[in-house]
Amino acid sequence: MKVYALIGSSGTGKSHRSALVAYREGIDYIIDDGLLIRGNQVLAGRSAKRENTRMGAAKRAVFIDPEHAGQVKDKIKEVQPDSILLLGISRRMVEYICRKLDIPAPIKFIMIEDIATPEEIAKAMDVRVKENRHVIPLPTFALEKDFPGYLLDPLKAFFLGKSKPFPDHVIEHSIVRPLYSTLGNYFLSENAIEQIAVYVAEQMAGIVKAKKTAIISSKNGMIINLDVILKYGVNNFPQLLENTQKKIKERLEQLTGCQISQINVVARRVVLNRENKDVKQRYIELNPNKDGTSVKPLHRLQDKHDH
Repeated sequence: MKVYALIGSSGTGKSHRSALVAYREGIDYIIDDGLLIRGNQVLAGRSAKRENTRMGAAKRAVFIDPEHAGQVKDKIKEVQPDSILLLGISRRMVEYICRKLDIPAPIKFIMIEDIATPEEIAKAMDVRVKENRHVIPLPTFALEKDFPGYLLDPLKAFFLGKSKPFPDHVIEHSIVRPLYSTLGNYFLSENAIEQIAVYVAEQMAGIVKAKKTAIISSKNGMIINLDVILKYGVNNFPQLLENTQKKIKERLEQLTGCQISQINVVARRVVLNRENKDVKQRYIELNPNKDGTSVKPLHRLQDKHDH
């Protein structure tokens, strides 16, 4: 097994450029901030960016916890990689990680200054200091369950400056804000989530009124149950409800950054407009023994897009 090391101070853009380095060197596996990564998948470990404190994050990144180190060691033995790219802030750090994971010492050290210009490094450090944004070399879909509520943006990168671009090889990353963010805490009340969901639902053509019945938090994201009243005359009720699910999920995740696991929509009633009410009343007058005034719950559609 050949081990390569990418070295650079915190915030200089190591994670942002790690996939490019791996691609150039023909490396399939990356160890970064406590994670063993192959392609678009986390094979083992836990991200240091999920820790509550900076000290906890530092310990996680160098595999101090025996259980954490053991999990990654076992996976490395299982997959038997030909080569691994290991990220660290110093040679001493990466050599320590190699000992913790029982892998060979690096055969090649790549400095961040070798693959990024001073301007690119300065910009990366400025963003880290001012916005506390961190990059993880994985696409967003691979992180959603591990970072509910903390994903900020997906990132597709082409590299310029010292790094030659690969237009046929787009490298995907995700930007996260760690739990130990120095920007402080933020809270979204249940009422705010409810108002957004109700507003989005009521903007859908064919829905007259919406009402939240439950908002449930889970480790995989938020579950929202919503009752709606439909307008008579809509051609395809199930399609309308499915479209409503998708729209609510899209807008909530965009506006709040929260991961939505399920949107369950229940159609409780159908209401008639004035013209249809007149037709119905005339029908009842002509058919006194056929009372069509009672409308039972029409349709229930559970989210088919569970995460």
